Amino acid sequence: MTQVTERAGTTDGTNGETGQRAGTVPWSGTAGRGRKRGSSYAEAGVNIEAGEQAVELMKSKVHKTFRPEVVGGIGGFAGLFALDTTKYAKPLLASSTDGVGTKLLIAQQMGIHDTVGVDLVAMVVDDLVVCGAEPLFLQDYVACGEVVPERIVEIVAGIADGCRYAGCSLVGGEVAEHPGMLRPDEYDISGTGIGVVDADKVLGGDRVQLGDTLIALGSSGLHSNGFSLVRHVLLGAGRMKLDTVVDDLGVQRSLGEELLVPTRIYAQDCLSLIQECDVHAFAHITGGGIPGNLVRSLPEDLDAIVDRSSWRPQPIFDLIATKGRIDAEEMERTFNQGVGMVAIVGPADVDRAISLLAAHDVNAWVLGEVVEGDGRVQMLGEHTRG
Repeated sequence: MTQVTERAGTTDGTNGETGQRAGTVPWSGTAGRGRKRGSSYAEAGVNIEAGEQAVELMKSKVHKTFRPEVVGGIGGFAGLFALDTTKYAKPLLASSTDGVGTKLLIAQQMGIHDTVGVDLVAMVVDDLVVCGAEPLFLQDYVACGEVVPERIVEIVAGIADGCRYAGCSLVGGEVAEHPGMLRPDEYDISGTGIGVVDADKVLGGDRVQLGDTLIALGSSGLHSNGFSLVRHVLLGAGRMKLDTVVDDLGVQRSLGEELLVPTRIYAQDCLSLIQECDVHAFAHITGGGIPGNLVRSLPEDLDAIVDRSSWRPQPIFDLIATKGRIDAEEMERTFNQGVGMVAIVGPADVDRAISLLAAHDVNAWVLGEVVEGDGRVQMLGEHTRG
């Protein structure tokens, strides 16, 4: 369960101790008997009481994510989940772990901490659903320079919201206070999720067939990839300010707010598609863009033809490309360009799939098709303008 912790070392100050962590405060607040450094742990920069306060503040949010399969509550050393194996002929557990990356720097500069948790969940669960797995539960990890209870609660509240959107439970995690390694206002987050899929229903390239149709599921914007380039182009060389309202974005919000738009969580949308349509594979469009991710869902003897003229990327992508003088190829291999997920479906179910996604409030369209080839993604045409 979520804990406040600092890595413990040996008596000579080296990191020689294994399997133990000092200053541990689980969600129940019952631990924290680690070895002190100096005259007190607090003087060394670890505030156990602040961690306990954060735990109390986050409990209600975490409880709202619990599925019926969650056993027990907050406070144990491990989260327990009763998997109903009778639902699956041959159940396979799927796992995924990820973080949010340097998008966190934007959140820290803006003082907005309740959206990056949604990003974290999206990055984890939307990898799980690609193989057809239903996300079951997630555990988080927050490392910070100083435990500020209100800030920790904002972060975990976002993670909890993301879990509810994805239909999975937040069964535990840890908050680690690392004075000296991180500044008091700095933090990093990561998460690991577990899902389940029947062995006979695993999706992937081996199911993709000649003549299949590619369906794009529109992104909410940048999602959580490419932010090192974004910061370099817009905030560094471009000298733009996060609090500036940019008319070219087409919305009345600041640049910082635009950059912090949460990643779309597609898990439940994709699971509905699997239930109702002939879905053969998915591709989660993250770092590497459409070419780098769609290729992972193709067999060696088939190509994916992507028609750029079928959509127009959001204005934020144009702003980045213009400010940084970035060519189209670099944009496409760095950003999602407005496509957060691609579904590969049988041609007979295309209209049904798009209608179902529309009912889920997902902007979806025919992106291209599967043709004979050698396992490549071919990007053809030009994006629509105006």
